[in-house]
Amino acid sequence: MEKVLCILLILLLTVDNVSFAKTVNTNQPYTYENMTNDLERINQEYGGLKVKKIGETHFGKDIYAIRLGKGKKNIVLIGAHHGREWITSMLLMKKLEVYAAMYKREKKLGPFSTDILDDVSIWFIPMLNPDGVAIQQNKLELFPKKHLKKVISMNDGLDNFERWKANGVGIDLNRQYPAGWRELSDGPKNPSYQFYKGNKPLEAKEVRALTKFIRTINPEIAVAYHSAGREIFWNYKNGKHLKRDKRIAKKISLLTHYRLAKPPKHATGGGFTDWFITTYHRPAMTIEVSPLVGETSPPLSVFETEWERNKYVGLSLAREAKLLLKQK
Repeated sequence: MEKVLCILLILLLTVDNVSFAKTVNTNQPYTYENMTNDLERINQEYGGLKVKKIGETHFGKDIYAIRLGKGKKNIVLIGAHHGREWITSMLLMKKLEVYAAMYKREKKLGPFSTDILDDVSIWFIPMLNPDGVAIQQNKLELFPKKHLKKVISMNDGLDNFERWKANGVGIDLNRQYPAGWRELSDGPKNPSYQFYKGNKPLEAKEVRALTKFIRTINPEIAVAYHSAGREIFWNYKNGKHLKRDKRIAKKISLLTHYRLAKPPKHATGGGFTDWFITTYHRPAMTIEVSPLVGETSPPLSVFETEWERNKYVGLSLAREAKLLLKQK
């Protein structure tokens, strides 16, 4: 009997006690309104957050960045470059809530101490593309009526928008960054539900807001969350820091059990990770959550599995950032 009690006690001590973090509802599609309401509640419940508006979308929705921690150095985690990838917003908001709760209680999350946030803060940008998310979720009443015909035209005449990736004016945000933009030649020539790179890099308001903000906070490590494929992309024409960046990416691969992508011989570019690596010469990753699902949003049924795979990523990268700073 004593042996059984000891085993139960060990199990209780090793399980992450995050059952109190219940603000973010992961059982329904995650909207911009959910995010803003959850953000207010999390800040009221746990405090210690710095909430900053970093810009607006083409249709006037605020884009938020949230800092958790007291560290002067930081990392950044970005969700929902693409409309149909709002599960990444849910994931980052869940991560923000859990980390804030554990940090306030001075508790560890699994093997990771939240004390790391005293040295390295985490900036969360949960939803870079609220307009695209709203279109994908069929919330067309949020847009001017005169724009609806354009949206349907950009969607090849279809009034089902589950495949929508672009922002509100038909620009694919992750094909808007200067690194390798000119070499992108495989997409449509006009605004579309996906893959249109725009007339010039940094044309989209959302991307201009993000790049300006990144220059302001100067992060040590950056991650853009996407879906789908359970794969980590970590390199872009980066021979000088290949060993360093692969070492960090491999750690995240081991945590998430996601495949580590092999650097392509001919990288195309245009993405956030490409731009960050070439601009700052620091580690950056594109983390693709969820199994492949085709041109749609991942089902809610995969969320708990993806959460378990990703819940330590932010704290792990904060620790890696601290190690990098020591090496400078």
